Formats: sequence, C-alpha cells, structure tokens
Amino acid sequence: MSDNVTVESSAKSSAVVDAPSFVHLHLHSEYSLLDGACRISEIPKAARAAGHTSVAITDHGAMYGVVDFYRACKKEGIKPIIGCEVYVAPRSMSDRDHELDSRSYHLVLLVKNETGYRNLIYMVSKAFTEGFYSKPRIDLELLSAHSDGLCALSACLAGYIPQKIILGDFDSAREHAIKLERIFGKGNFYLELQDHGITDQKTVNNGILSLSHETGIPMVATNDVHYIRKSDAEVQSVLLCIQTNSRITDGRPIGFETDEFYYKSTEEMRSLFSEYEGAIENTVKIAEMCNFDFVFGKTLLPRYKPEDKTAPADFLRRLALDGLELRLSKKHIVYTDAHPENEYRERIDYELSVIDGMGYSEYYLIVWDFVNYSKSHGISVGPGRGSGAGSLVAYLCGIVDIDPIVYGLIFERFLNPERVSMPDFDIDFSYDKRDEAVDYVRRKYGNDHTSLIITFGTMAARAAVRDVGRALGMSYSDVDEVAVLIPHSPDMTLEKAIKIKALSEKYSSDPEVRRLIDIAMRLEGMPRHASTHAAGVVITEKPLYEYVPLAVSNGVPVTQFTMETVADLGLLKFDFLALRYLTIIDACVSQVHEENSDFDISAIDINDPRTYAMISRGDTDGVFQLESAGMRQLLMQMKPEKIDDIIASIALYRPGPMDSIPKYLENRAHPEKISYPTDKLAPILDQTYGCIVYQEQVMQIFRTVAGYSLGKADIVRRAISKKKASVLEAERDSFISGALERGISEDASRRLFDDIAGFANYAFNKSHAAAYAVLSFRTAYLKCHYIKEYLCALLTSVTDSPGKIAEYVSEARSGGISVLPPDVNESRADFHVSGNAVRFGLLAIKNIGKNTVDEIVSGREYDGAYKSVADFISRIDPSVLNKRQLEALIKSGALDSLGEKRSALLASLDKLIDARVSVPTNSVEGQVDMFAEFQAEKTYTVPPLPDISEFTSRELLALEKESIGIYLSGHILSDFSENINHISPDRIADICGGTEDYSDEKEKASDGQKVKVCVIITKRSNKQTRNGEQMAFLTAEDESGECEVIVFPKVLEKFGHFLTVDSAVRICGSVSVREDEGAKIIMEKAERLIENSSFRAEKEKSKNTKESAAPASRPQKERRLFVKLDMSDEKLKNRVISLISIFEGHDFVLFYDSSKNDYVRDFTMRADASDFVVNELCELLGEGAVVLK
Repeated sequence: MSDNVTVESSAKSSAVVDAPSFVHLHLHSEYSLLDGACRISEIPKAARAAGHTSVAITDHGAMYGVVDFYRACKKEGIKPIIGCEVYVAPRSMSDRDHELDSRSYHLVLLVKNETGYRNLIYMVSKAFTEGFYSKPRIDLELLSAHSDGLCALSACLAGYIPQKIILGDFDSAREHAIKLERIFGKGNFYLELQDHGITDQKTVNNGILSLSHETGIPMVATNDVHYIRKSDAEVQSVLLCIQTNSRITDGRPIGFETDEFYYKSTEEMRSLFSEYEGAIENTVKIAEMCNFDFVFGKTLLPRYKPEDKTAPADFLRRLALDGLELRLSKKHIVYTDAHPENEYRERIDYELSVIDGMGYSEYYLIVWDFVNYSKSHGISVGPGRGSGAGSLVAYLCGIVDIDPIVYGLIFERFLNPERVSMPDFDIDFSYDKRDEAVDYVRRKYGNDHTSLIITFGTMAARAAVRDVGRALGMSYSDVDEVAVLIPHSPDMTLEKAIKIKALSEKYSSDPEVRRLIDIAMRLEGMPRHASTHAAGVVITEKPLYEYVPLAVSNGVPVTQFTMETVADLGLLKFDFLALRYLTIIDACVSQVHEENSDFDISAIDINDPRTYAMISRGDTDGVFQLESAGMRQLLMQMKPEKIDDIIASIALYRPGPMDSIPKYLENRAHPEKISYPTDKLAPILDQTYGCIVYQEQVMQIFRTVAGYSLGKADIVRRAISKKKASVLEAERDSFISGALERGISEDASRRLFDDIAGFANYAFNKSHAAAYAVLSFRTAYLKCHYIKEYLCALLTSVTDSPGKIAEYVSEARSGGISVLPPDVNESRADFHVSGNAVRFGLLAIKNIGKNTVDEIVSGREYDGAYKSVADFISRIDPSVLNKRQLEALIKSGALDSLGEKRSALLASLDKLIDARVSVPTNSVEGQVDMFAEFQAEKTYTVPPLPDISEFTSRELLALEKESIGIYLSGHILSDFSENINHISPDRIADICGGTEDYSDEKEKASDGQKVKVCVIITKRSNKQTRNGEQMAFLTAEDESGECEVIVFPKVLEKFGHFLTVDSAVRICGSVSVREDEGAKIIMEKAERLIENSSFRAEKEKSKNTKESAAPASRPQKERRLFVKLDMSDEKLKNRVISLISIFEGHDFVLFYDSSKNDYVRDFTMRADASDFVVNELCELLGEGAVVLK
C-alpha cells in the first residue's frame, strides 16, 4: 500500500518570539456551536499578533474543530494545544435524576501527548454514547481511569470548585481540588483564575488563592476566550440569542454580562493577574508540556478475512473469475471482434495486480460483502455510481452492474498507482431499505467499529441575515426586504452581495440595515448545527474511539470529524446512498410481476425504440435524471437513439458543459463540420461529435497525444480542474514536448492544451454518467411499457407528500389515466393498478397507519369483501380503528362503496364508535366463552343514521382535501377552468420543483422570477409587523401542488379583502428561494377568478357589444389595438392570439414584431378591446407593449 505519511512536529514550530510569556489555554472556537465566535482561521493569527507562540482550543464537550485548528496553527507557525472543556456529572455519568443530575460541572482538559489524546477522545466519546443527559458528560471514575497524558484546569465559574467557593462551601472545594490533583498527578492539575469584571469571579479568585496556599496546587490565569476582538462582544451575544431563540433587546446573555471575553494580550493578562504567583508563567509551563501531533496520510484499512482462510487477494481473484463465467453464461458479457476474450482477461489481471499492489483487496471484499448481502436479502442496489463503475473486477464481483469495457470506462479514473487519495465506492440502495444494509455492516464489524459521519450546517448569506435579524428583534418584513436582495446561489456571500446596487444603497442609507449586515458578515459561514452525512459510513479495524472522538445523532454514533478530516486521518469511508428511484423500480416491477412473472428489469432491451421515441418527445416526467424542463428540451433537440446519447445528456446538462450543447447538437446533425488539430483525437472524440464531454476523454488525450500514463493523466486532470496555475504551466511544456515527439505541430499542441485546460474543469465523470444513464433508461422503459404500474410506484414513493401526490395525479389525468379514490374493498396499502386506472392507497390517507391498513386488507382477504358499514366496523379490531381513523376513512370516501352517505356517517360518528364499544369481545384470542350462545344476538349493528342530504360536491372535495391532502374526485378550480385556460398560468409544481423532501428531481423557479398562478387559498395566517402593520402568509394550491404566498402590508391592504380561505384567485408576484426551504411567492397583486358561467356570460357580452354600443344609424368609430411582442416566441405568441380570439369584436389588432422591429403586415385580427382584454394583454406583455387608439 502506498502511504504518504505526514507528521507535523510541534517541536519544529517556528517561534514568533524567543521567550514566550503567556499562552491562552481556555478558548472556545466557532465549534462551541452558537456560543464561541472565534473563527478557527483567526485564532492563530490573533496569537501571532499578540506575540504568543502557542494557543489552545477547548470547545464545550466536543472536539469537532481540533484538526482544523491544528492545521490553521501550523500554517501560521503557532503551536497548537488540543483540549476540551468537558462536562462532569455531579454523581455518576449513568445517573439521570432531574433534581440531582440536570446540572453538570465544567473541567478543562489539555492533551500532553499521544496517550493523552487517546484518553481524551475516549472520554469525549463515552460522554456522548453513555453519559449524555442534556449534555455529554463524563464522571470522576472515568477520569481516574483515563487521566494519563492530560493536564487539567479547574475551569470557569461553571466548574465544581468555583461553584462551591461561591456557595461558601470551601471544604468541598478543597476536597475536590485534592481529589483532582490525585487523579492527574502533581504538576498536572491547576486552579484556574479568571477576571471578566464579574463580581462572583472576585470571590472565586480569592478562594482559589487560599486553596493554592493551603494545598500547594499551582494557579493558572485564563480568559475564557469566546471572541477575538473586544468589539466582537455584540456579535457573540447575537450568536447566543440565535442559539436560545431570544432577542438582544432582552438583555445580555447570562454569563456574558461584560465585553471581556476576548483574546487579550500578555500585558492585559499581566495587569489582571500579576499578584497571583506563577499564574501567568504557568501558562507557558503547561504549553511546554503539551506536545501532540496528528499523523496524516497513513491509510488505516479495516480487515476482511474470508471464511475459508484464503488470502484476500486470492479470494478476490476467485470472485472475479467466477463472476466472469457467470456473466458469460447469462449473456451479460459476449465476446466480440471489438472486445475479444483476451481483452477481458488482460484487464482482469491488470486490475487485480493494481488492487493487490496498492493494498486494496480487502477494501474490494468489504464492499462486495455488503453489496452481496443486500442483493441476496431483497435490498436493491444501483448499477453503479462514480468512478468505481470503471472497474471490471467490480463488475464481475457484482459491486457494479455495467460492463466498463463495453461502455469505454477507464479503471485508472478510479484507481492507479500514482493516485494519492483513497478510492471510493459510492453505492446506491433503495431508500426504504438502505438502513438494513448499514445495520448489516454494524452487526458484522461491531457497533464500536462502525460509525456514521458528522456534517455541519453553516450560516449561508441569506440564512445569516435572517438569523441575525431575528436576534436583533427586527420585523420579518424588514429583514425579508434585505434578504431578498441577496441572490440565491451556492457561492453567494454577503461580501459579494453588498456590491449589488439595491443592497448597497440600503446598507448606506439605513443604519439598522448596516448593523444587520455587519453582524451577519461576522457570523456568515460559521457552523450552526451538527448533522449526519447522508451516506458516509466509517469502518475501522480497532474500536473507533482509538482513532477519532464520537458523538451521537438520533441514537446512532457519528464521528466528530467531517468526511474530509476522517479521510485525511487515514480512515476509510464507505458511501451508502439512499436512492428513491431504486425503490420506485422495485415497486413497479413487483406490480408487473402480477401479470408477467418472467419480467426481468436487468434483461430489458437497451436499444428499445419505443422508449427512445418517448424520451425524444420529452415525455420524461418521473424519469430518473431526465425530468427537468431544461433536460427535456435538450432531449427533444437531440432525439436520443442509443444509450450513449443518454450518457452524453447526463454529462452535458450541468453548469459548464451546457456551453458545449449547441456545438454538440450542431456537430451531431452535421458530422461533416467536425474537425481536429490531429487525427489522433478522432477515436477519442468522435463519440461526442468533437466535443470534450468526459473526464476520461481528457485522460485519453493526454495519453494518446502526449504519451502520459493514464495514472499521471488523471493526476494532471485533477490539478487542471482545480485551476492550479503552477501545475498548468509545468504540464504545458511536458504536453507540447510529448505531442511534438508524436508528430503534432507545436502550434496545434499548444491550442489543444489550452482547449483541454478550458474544458477539463467542466468535463464530467463518464463512469458516473454511464451508470446513471442505465438507471434512467430503466425508469423510462418502465414508464413507456408499464405506465400504470410505474405511476403507482411513483405515487407510493411520495405517500407522505400530498403536494407531490397532487403533481403526479395531475400528470396521470393529463395522460388519460384515472386515479380512483380509496376504497376499503379495493385499495391496498400502496397505490396499485385497477383495470385501466390507478387505485389510491390506504396508507396515503392521513391518520391511517400500517396496522390499520394491514387489518383492513387481511380482513378482506380472509373473510371476503365488506358488505356494509356494520360489517366493516364489526370485523376490524377496535385497537387499530379508533374514532379519528374511522373519521378519516369516511371523509376520504373509502367507505362510499358500502352504501351510506358521508354526511350521515359523520353526523353519527360518535354513535358508531359507542355502539361498537358496547359489543362484548373475548379478551384472549381463541378463548372459549361458555356464555357465547346466550350472547349470540349481541352483534354490531349500525345505529339509525339521520336522513340528511349528502354534502355538496364542493364540501365533498373539502373533506378529501382534509383527509388525503388533495382534491381527488375533482378540483375546486374546475369551476374556474375557462378563465384559467385563457390566463395560461404557471404551475405551482414547476415553480417549487416538488416538495422539500423530493426537490432534487425537478428544477425550481429561479429567485426573483416573475410568475402568475391560479389557485385556491387553503390557509391564511395574519401577523403583525414591528410597525404594527398587518401582513399575511397564505397557503395556495392548484391541481399540481401547493406553496406558500407571502403578502406584505401594502399589498395586503389593497387585496386582502378577498384573500380568504377557499377563495379562487389569480396571484402575480415573484419567486423567493431561500436556503433549505421550498420556493415561495411574494405577492405583488391579485384578482378574483371568474366562475365558468360568469366567464361565458362575459364573453357573450363582449360579442354582442357592437350590437348595443351605438344607434344603428350611426357607424361606430373603429379603434386600433397595437400589440408589441416577440413573434418568434411561439409560446407567448400563442397565448396572446388565444386571448384575442376568445374576445372577438370590431377593434382592429395590429402586431409589432420586436424581434424584427417591424409590423407584421400579413397577420391581423379583430377583438373587443375592453378594459379586461387590454389589462390581460398588459399582464402578459407589459404596460408599454399594448396601446389602444
């Protein structure tokens, strides 16, 4: 194995001054989450500026930032001291009595050496995994067993000793101090002095001085640093307010009543503690004791021991060769002239030699083992992901499911002897069973050898502004006015945003806004909360706490270090990714098997023309990776005919490569336009019509044109993609030299290198694109050939998301497929095919759980259909059918087929439940009741139902909305369909891109985009701004989904009188997109929708206008309506013409084509240019584009 081990020695740290005089040993970085405001990068710079040679990090209870801190210090030539301010339980860490154990004490621990680091990460881990009670806690017993290599300080006012001194219990303070010195040994425990101008600290310091004199335990001065500069005190106060959801106007946070918690100079510390003997000097003494260094680059692989005791490399070879024979027997591999047998066997030998030579045989076997387990236990595994799909050995072992030789994938993109970083197999599992695969790994390797990986949510630009605004007590509307001016993009910062004119003007003119942004800039990018990486799992040979500290998230251990840090420390990460579309494929295939048990998704025709025809039409809603509007447009232009076209689409449709799409399409349509500076490029780029699309092509060009090895080519490709100028210049000469040796002119090779340098940053991993293209094609094939089954699978996958269900139901209807309501005699748990329709699943009904559904379905299967409401209620176990659940079934229409009206059932709901309760049941299943014959007559009967009218259709729709989250049997907006059709509004599903949980599959509207929607208001919430004005938050929905609409005071004042629940309105506004939230609409104006009957009457009235507008004897004056638009915009043109044609009249319409700056002379229309029509046209085209004369 190739290990590039780096040990950065503390002993060699460059000193800033010859004789260090003070060291800060108590400091909280930004990783004391929402408490410490010291940025890691600023700490060593502050130390240098103060003339300090060392500095410590002592975050609260955790060690999240110690590696980043270590590296930052090394970069600045400052010696890092690793530590933690731990929480110590008042009794045992296992005690959890609220009265006795809710408060824990602080203690500062500093690492002296390797042993101390191992002991500290062990204790910090145990604090989370075993001692957590409000906070991660250790106890004195644990400390006693793991104190070697550590130095301890008695901590701040929250320490045990300071607390006892404050309470006047000096004896307990003395006893505890002696006990801690005994635990850590003489010279390794210090009594801590602090002075932040807080009264209690004076009392504590006097007590510490007395304790030191009595016991001989030395003192040390610290400052409990929480921010770097004194001027940052307000920033840290705001940070604490964000943590506690309080307001800065409520007063300074408890414990931080002064501005003295900053990084003080030696002189400032001396002025505070010069009278305390040795307190300043001891900081340097302690720092000199602490000498610990992290080791980076040493790979720490877990072990895999084959059960038959075979050597791992030999076992892997056997798996590969057996896999080859299996693939051949199933015709998955077919030798051809293009790819003969020797190509496969030579590639196998080569890959195995590299894998074994680099020490990764066991890595392959670990991945093979959990993938093999998953496949054999009904857990779907994806065909591949990332560069691992380029390994033939992985394909033969079943780790991936695409043949890299057939798809032209390169092994060296995944693994090569010149690669420094570890390989990384990313494995997709069905999202509902992914955790089963992770559980298997835990069972196999042990809970203490497996862990998930932590990640941190940080305060991005907009989020920081909103957080700070709340903490400062600003109103929502005032903060939002600032936040919406910050562009929504991944790399946006407040420093960039402040250069935008509108925000810059606000910043300059409004002191409150200036304060808001200034503080937000100080907090932007800081970690806000800890979370769990979506996929990463670490497996180790030894228990994890011997390598890294652990925390706990949702009851599961996670590393306290991020994915990058874990890898740098040599631990191996495995990605277990949950992919919804694998679950969708499973569910669809399961329903297909009900009619065709021989169907095999892995054996479908990859060249199926019907599927490609569907894709070419852009009919790809619900198709993996192909359903966004932009992708559909690309596919309709490309007209894919083979899987290579899908691979190229996935690679091209992303930022950067998009720029190549026009050239790609042009060359694809006209291959004669393709030209190369050298013929050597043709075999590499012909497949992508002369465009560099894939990273593998960049590697092949370096090898073919300049003679690079594929390993070196991959290293150079990585460097180019990271825009390392020094590497670019160094490689330019090498590339040109190699090209000259192969007969390519200097000018051609120079131009080619510049082209590569420009494209390499955007080129995509073909291995990943190929694997996902296979998955895309499988979903497209299922949609094409088994549309109803596929729709059922899609709907079932979003059972918990009414918005997404509404979107798919809308798409089903537009395709002519009915979605039938739930029915206790027809529905299953999930959506399923029912004849030529789709039947709604019972689990999608609100308040209906799995136990209830299982009881309903099993009762039907064993004893036949339910014949009546009485029959249904009597046969369902009362423990799984309570009043709320019965109500949900009635409201959803699931009992309609039993012959009773919903109105009558709901009116008698209490009686239905009470009557059932009065029927005796046996308490033990199978128990013989000796009085059963006398109770035979006591069967359940439905109490008399009231003879009342059924609900109106609109009321029934409202009940459906309440119980299943959507309007199923119709939609309230149907009563306004004619008005809506001529408006041609945007769909909410297209604006919001689905719900938050499923937002990765469709594009959202961009921030600030103008939209108009026709909706029903389903909820309204009013709020008062700080100025006492009213604003509103609306929930609005159309047939495709729902979204939130924000109405600010001025707009609410104008339109609020008709923005009521159940109102049908057209809303115009702009989209607001925020971090970690769904898109919202900021309303600008609104109007009521017109019901169909009124709309038709309005049309009829406009047609008859000329008949009643003037005396018959007097000709009416002809008016002219001038309309300016881009006639090349077919969608816009059709909307305008459709509107004008609806309202026919005598006014002459003249069109002005803005794309040609000329009137359209061969196309005119006549219309009734009423105020309504003119306003509608202005809405479409803008005020200046419509003139009536």
